[in-house]
Amino acid sequence: MAIKYRTIQLVVKNNVLAHREARKLLDRLAGEKNLCLRWDQEADPMGKMADNDQPLDLVVVLGGDGTLLKAARLYGGQGAPILGVNLGGLGFLTEINLEEFYAILDTILEGGCQTETRMMLSAEIIRQGLVLTPTCFLNDAVINKGALARIVDLETSIDDLFLTSYRGDGLIVSTPTGSTAYNLAAGGPILHPALQTMILTPICPFTLTNRPIIVQDNSVIDIRLGSKARDVWVTFDGQIGYPLEPGDLVRIKKAPVQIALIKSPFKNYFEILRTKLKWG
Repeated sequence: MAIKYRTIQLVVKNNVLAHREARKLLDRLAGEKNLCLRWDQEADPMGKMADNDQPLDLVVVLGGDGTLLKAARLYGGQGAPILGVNLGGLGFLTEINLEEFYAILDTILEGGCQTETRMMLSAEIIRQGLVLTPTCFLNDAVINKGALARIVDLETSIDDLFLTSYRGDGLIVSTPTGSTAYNLAAGGPILHPALQTMILTPICPFTLTNRPIIVQDNSVIDIRLGSKARDVWVTFDGQIGYPLEPGDLVRIKKAPVQIALIKSPFKNYFEILRTKLKWG
């Protein structure tokens, strides 16, 4: 095997199968000279890993879509392509199964692979003029109410132009990659993941004519929480959440970084879509 990738980061789901496959991969590549294979088992699920600043050539994800979303947040800004291996679950992002993993890995390590660029979004919470918790994410930002909260009011503007005040259970701002996640369940459209756009999808809107809307990728989306709102959260990729206070502004725009996902040579996006959604 002619190794052309020198530093490989493993991101491994915390279960028995994923740990077993990670150790198998470590053993398989142990004899390769000049190859650094890292597996941070002490990884912080909220976003920090050991030696996170070391340049990477490849990120290998062993798990599911949630594990890949975590990897995108941690390493997406370093420019290394991400190889997602699905070890169970739906797997829109981790499109490579375990049976084909090692054949594809050999091709990748020899320098042959196809990648697809995916846009990411950035968000910041602005509270009384102060910027809190800037975050990058791959799938979606969801603003919704807690279990006992009333209808939430979300005053929404695009590029400083007023759009509408959404009243309902909440609002999803999604990338095309995230269009097959919560956006789809809430009645939003499916977009090809290579597109550069953003989707706003209301969750159970009080006004039934409030429908999903797609905006261009250079838009700046401002969502301000109503003054009477209580027990409202914003969640990024379904993994990191922050409580919001009345009057808070959530600002979402295209992130300065993108990720590159390695594509399977054995299937295409529409085949994955048909299989995962059980289309005829």
